[in-house]
Amino acid sequence: MQVIFIANAKQEEEIKTKITNNEVELIFKNQFSNATELEKFDACFILNQDIKDIPFADLGTKPLFINAVIDTLSILQLPINISRINAWPGFLQRELWEIATENRAETESFFNHLGWKTIVVKDEPGLVAARVVSMIINEAFFSFNEKVSSKEEIDLAMKLGTNYPYGPFEWGEKIGLNNVLNLLKKLSEKDNRYLPSIALENVIASN
Repeated sequence: MQVIFIANAKQEEEIKTKITNNEVELIFKNQFSNATELEKFDACFILNQDIKDIPFADLGTKPLFINAVIDTLSILQLPINISRINAWPGFLQRELWEIATENRAETESFFNHLGWKTIVVKDEPGLVAARVVSMIINEAFFSFNEKVSSKEEIDLAMKLGTNYPYGPFEWGEKIGLNNVLNLLKKLSEKDNRYLPSIALENVIASN
């Protein structure tokens, strides 16, 4: 089985940390050229392109996975063979990948062939992990703005207290604060718990 990834260098590096079944060949390209090129592959991951630039109508019926953390399948109105994953920095190297899909049986079978662990989650903005991490980052900015502690101390406390790989401010820098803010804004349309911290918005505005 051959699977192609349209990915940047960092995404490729993270994916290559995963243990893949021997009969699977992973091919990496840093940009999408045309739909015809993808026809020879058994599946495709398009991770480094803006969704609006992907010609979905031309990509056939093979399994296709896109980096769509905020936009949902229901909003995008995509064909059943297209699923959402989270390709934000740091998430591709996780042991368990979250998938939002309308084709659960085929998607789970495909990932079993890869040898990768997945969990199918609801088709919601942020999936699960990104939503939780973004809220933690937001709360850290609230705490920092209220002078509870320094950013360094908050990061250290979270890593020691919860065994997280990164503190919330480290996560924010790794993920990109614009990504975090955009997700929070989307989530806050239905739930005020996700309203962005003024301190977070100010940091982004000042950069």
